[in-house]
Amino acid sequence: MIILGVDPGLTRCGVGVIEAGANRRLSFIHVDVVRSDPHTSQDLRLLTIYNGLCSKMDRFIPDAVSIERVFAQSNRNTVLGTSQAAGMAMLAAAQRGIPVALHTPTEAKLAITGNGKAEKIQIERMVAKVLGLNTLPQPADAADALSLAICHALRPQGALQGGEREQHLTAAQRQWAQAAQKAARRAGVRSGM
Repeated sequence: MIILGVDPGLTRCGVGVIEAGANRRLSFIHVDVVRSDPHTSQDLRLLTIYNGLCSKMDRFIPDAVSIERVFAQSNRNTVLGTSQAAGMAMLAAAQRGIPVALHTPTEAKLAITGNGKAEKIQIERMVAKVLGLNTLPQPADAADALSLAICHALRPQGALQGGEREQHLTAAQRQWAQAAQKAARRAGVRSGM
C-alpha cells in the first residue's frame, strides 16, 4: 500500500511517501516540501499548496493519504493557515477517490518513537531508522510528513482483513478495506502474479 503523508502548512507543506508491504515492512519512496510565497495573497498561496499536493498525488497514486489533524494552537493565524492547507490536502485526495486519515501529532510521535511527547530530533532519527535512510529527512516538515505516513501504516484505522462482514462497516472502513484490496491487487500485478 502506498501512503502519502501530509504535514499541512501554508508556507511549507511537508509531503512524504512510503510503501507499506507485507508484515508492516516500510519502504521510503519520496519526501519533499510544497512551498508558497508568504508575500502573495492567501488565496494564491492555497492554490500553490493545492496544485503541489495534486501533483504529488498524481505522480505517486497513493492508496491512502494521512494528514496531521489540526489542533488548537495559541497563534490563531497559524492554526487558520494550517487548517486551510489540511483542507486542500483532503480536497485533492477526495477528488481522486483516495481515503483520508487524520492523525494527531501525538499519535504520530507515539507510533514512531513510543513516546507521544518526543522531540523533533527523536522523530527525525526514528523516521530515518524505520525507513533505512542514511541521512535525517529535512526540513522538519518533511520528517513530520513521513512520520504521519508511518503512523498510518502502523495504525491503519479501518484497514480490515478479508472475511469481515461489509454490513457492519462504516463508510470510512469500507473505503479503507477497498484501498487495501486495491493495493494488494496492484502488488500482485507488480510481482507478475
